[in-house]
Amino acid sequence: MKLEQLLVDLTSAPGVSGREQRVTSVLVDFLKTGDAKSWVTEVRTDALGNLIMYKAGSAPNPPRIMFAAHTDEIGLIVTEVKDGFLRFAPVGGVDVRVLLAQEVVVHGKRDIPGIIGAKPPHIQDPDESNESVKIEDMLIDTGLPADELKAQVSVGDFVTIRRELIALRNSTFSGKALDDRAGVLALVECLRRLNGFAHEADVYCVATTQEEVGLRGALVSAFGVEPDVGIAVDVTHGSIPGLAEHEAFDLGKGPVLAVGPQVHPKVLGQLKASAEEAGVSYRIEPSPYPGGTDTYAIQMVREGVPTALVSIPLKYMHTSVETVSIKDIQDTGRLLAQFVMDLDSKFVEGLKCFWKS
Repeated sequence: MKLEQLLVDLTSAPGVSGREQRVTSVLVDFLKTGDAKSWVTEVRTDALGNLIMYKAGSAPNPPRIMFAAHTDEIGLIVTEVKDGFLRFAPVGGVDVRVLLAQEVVVHGKRDIPGIIGAKPPHIQDPDESNESVKIEDMLIDTGLPADELKAQVSVGDFVTIRRELIALRNSTFSGKALDDRAGVLALVECLRRLNGFAHEADVYCVATTQEEVGLRGALVSAFGVEPDVGIAVDVTHGSIPGLAEHEAFDLGKGPVLAVGPQVHPKVLGQLKASAEEAGVSYRIEPSPYPGGTDTYAIQMVREGVPTALVSIPLKYMHTSVETVSIKDIQDTGRLLAQFVMDLDSKFVEGLKCFWKS
């Protein structure tokens, strides 16, 4: 299967925070077919639904490296079923301004298509017409009669935006949930590149859950894996007009390495060295606030874990038209694979001496 097709399958699967099972099923099915069967030693899930793709190292007492990319997407939850319509609230950091007129799928007893509507501008009050429509004034219309809708949908059912992944020019793709299924795909690419090569470290590629609502999956999975090194793979802002050069990064020019309190300097140094060895271009992003990605959760587990953050540039974050370059995903996977090949027990032991060069 081509990388592009797996990205289509991953983004097509619904996976609001706490309901990521269909996304992990895509990965499990993929790893059971063709050459991918040899890429991992074991695949398992934990109590929070994290999918742990494990590849054994060759050392007698191998160091443990954990890569984490989250499977969950922002979405909606039904708060009221009344008069043939649904009211809803956000799950995760939904930009309310982009919800109106979106196509959705309501995941009730069965999947039901719908649209998000509101009072048309022609009949709005003067003060309403100059403001964005509030989420409490929006509704989901499925077209079902009121009694049938009540039989099929309950308060607490989840809703996802309906959007197919489309190919744009210059090897870019646009769609929903690329934050962070682009990162998940980079983990798969890493495993593909490691196939057939010996490496000292045990590799745990973890497709984490519930990142958008508090980094919960990474916290739990890191506690179970007990990694010696942890690297989160997420997205950062892609360049568009109106953003300063230090705020965003061009697509197609390689991954972005963060610098900040959650980034161990020696792990960052090795990532740079591995990128140069693999011929992968990279950029540096200041990241002064530790929260917001799985890096923070992994760093804080048990006695603490040396961590780093590798990001894929993405335009229009937290919308249904998120846009990435497939080249950046490939280069991120190549960087991660090289990092694994370079990792040994001596490097891990040196991480315990934080302030020594």
